[in-house]
Amino acid sequence: MSNYKALGLIETFGIVFVLEAADAMCKAADVELVGFENVASGYISVLVRGDVGACKTAVSTGIKAVEDMGAEVYSSVVIASPHPDLEKIIARYSLENLNV
Repeated sequence: MSNYKALGLIETFGIVFVLEAADAMCKAADVELVGFENVASGYISVLVRGDVGACKTAVSTGIKAVEDMGAEVYSSVVIASPHPDLEKIIARYSLENLNV
C-alpha cells in the first residue's frame, strides 16, 4: 500500500484483547495489519493501514470486539492523512521487524 494511506490504531490491555481487535479489524475492512507495540504495564497497540473509510470501519469494529469481551480500549485514533515522517515510527513497529 502507498506510504500515505490512512492509519488506524487501537490500544488496549493484554495480548488476547489486542489480537481480538486486530482480527476484527482485518475482517471488517480492507486494511493491512502493519504491526503492534507492546508497551510497559501490558498495554498493546495495533496499527492498520488503508483508506480513510476502511480504517474508520476497522477501528470502530475493533473497539466493539474488545468491549464485547468485557475489556476497555485505552485509546484509538484514525489519522486520515499521516505526515510522511510518521513512517520512521511505523517502520519500527512493523510486523516485518519481529524476531519470530
